[in-house]
Amino acid sequence: MNFIKRVLSTVTGIFLFLIICCLGLIVLGVLFGSNSEDLVQVKNNSVLELKLDFSIKDYAGKTVFEAYPFLNHDEKNGLFNIIDAINYAAVDDKIKGISIDNNFIDAGISQTKALRKALMNFKESGKFIVAYADIYTQKDYYLSSVADTVFMNPAGMMEFKGLSSEQLYFKNFQEKTGLKMEVVRFGKYKSAVEPFLENEMSEANREQVEVFLNSIWSEIKSEISESRGISTEQLNIIADSLLARNATLAQQAKLIDKIAYHDEYLAGLKKATGTEPSKKQEMVSIFDYAEYAATNMLTDYSKNKIAVIYAEGEIIYGEGDEGAVGQGVMTKSLQEARNNDKIKAVVLRINSPGGSALASELIWREIELTKKIKPVIVSMGNVAASGGYYIACNADKIVAEPTTITGSIGVFGMLPNGNALATNMGINAEQVSTNKNSVTYSFFEPLNDAQHDFIKEEIISIYELFTGRVAEGRGMEQDAVKEIAQGRVWTGSDALKIGLVDELGGLDLALKYAAEAAGISEYNIKEFPIYKRDLDKILRQFGLAEAKEDIMKDELGEEAYNLLKQVKTTTQRKGIQLLLPYNVDIK
Repeated sequence: MNFIKRVLSTVTGIFLFLIICCLGLIVLGVLFGSNSEDLVQVKNNSVLELKLDFSIKDYAGKTVFEAYPFLNHDEKNGLFNIIDAINYAAVDDKIKGISIDNNFIDAGISQTKALRKALMNFKESGKFIVAYADIYTQKDYYLSSVADTVFMNPAGMMEFKGLSSEQLYFKNFQEKTGLKMEVVRFGKYKSAVEPFLENEMSEANREQVEVFLNSIWSEIKSEISESRGISTEQLNIIADSLLARNATLAQQAKLIDKIAYHDEYLAGLKKATGTEPSKKQEMVSIFDYAEYAATNMLTDYSKNKIAVIYAEGEIIYGEGDEGAVGQGVMTKSLQEARNNDKIKAVVLRINSPGGSALASELIWREIELTKKIKPVIVSMGNVAASGGYYIACNADKIVAEPTTITGSIGVFGMLPNGNALATNMGINAEQVSTNKNSVTYSFFEPLNDAQHDFIKEEIISIYELFTGRVAEGRGMEQDAVKEIAQGRVWTGSDALKIGLVDELGGLDLALKYAAEAAGISEYNIKEFPIYKRDLDKILRQFGLAEAKEDIMKDELGEEAYNLLKQVKTTTQRKGIQLLLPYNVDIK
């Protein structure tokens, strides 16, 4: 009887748990699954508020909960969602103009340049753009300089001083603490590991940093010069002497047009839209308007599609997610793109500093297979360096922004070592092994010569593979690639001159080339990757609920649960199995 009672109580508990979960999921569905576009209303005579103080990614992401489809969501706050919204605002009669108000933009230089280009296109509609700030950071001003009228608070400040880069060096710190990094590198410009080897910047590193900073600064100055009617030489004088550090000086330097308080700026908006002073100015945030625009934009219902696959973040070996590029999601995306007959071409949008050499090679292979079936065009964002360039180099065409950081064709290995620290603290590690090289690495022991040589041999092998991939993809001799490689970083403008990219431009240009290569004029865009989520796992991570497996383990005991799971697995197997005929559980 006790056994039956325990079984009944277990079943009842599980049943109640499932009911609670269902109710919780319904609530979550209401919260996450509701159509936010239904909540966004754009009224007549509205001003679009371009406030970009949230972290802007190229791709906001699509998330799918396979077991709970009503939780699926497609964010609309990525870079190109914002650009689409600006483009739609140009033809939306309800939008009278754009206000860039105390922005503090959280985006890279190349992303900011793409947004600025969209604003320049918006101005062609004849609608106004105005900008206001208490404080203009340099990047904020670069974007705001496109405005018809630039306002600044009387007590405000402006940062207009040119570009700089600061690097910390840790060699002495390592010697003092006993905690060091074991570094093996190939390429004199591979500056990522230099801070662990030296106490000051090498001439080679200083050279490359100066070159790409000057190249980016030149691009920024050129665009501000065109918008503000100030020569680039004068802009350099203003930056050198900090002649725009406050509102009065900024106006004298002609970087801003008017000095005003925020309430005066808002009153000016009402005047520009014809809103009565006593009434509230209708405003809509770019975040909301991007949702609204995505719903209302005219869609080309062509059966032809171009896949845009985003590779954003560090490259890791594994599945990958919104913050990291894994060969798992990239492989699935590329395979779906090349196997889908409706998809006629692929644009790979890269915003990555690189990462795992193995994952980069695996992604390269999938691109190579895709290229044999459909055109593959690469669009580079803020950065496409090292592994980021590795996965780009075999594309049919590479398009980069002038400010894109690219290249860095080099390889390094880095392992933390705490031998001296452990010794100072009285810790001694002893190893027992069966073979000469059983211990290939230990945090508590310095690398010996043989271990160092093994790692260097592997790094040289990867470097040869990397430069070979670039040579093959770019139609160059491998020796010529090595001349411009050595881990050196280039801007998109300089990369064009040395043959690492084909043309300067944004995603729109890459899509144009993709359509031309596929021989189509009308198409829809299909975005990848699509990230799949396990709600049980998420709930468990946040401690909101136990997954059903955990409850069953608690009730049945782990051994009984594992036996039940084995029975279930056996009944699900179909066909011939390449499977070990018995379980090996080493404890």
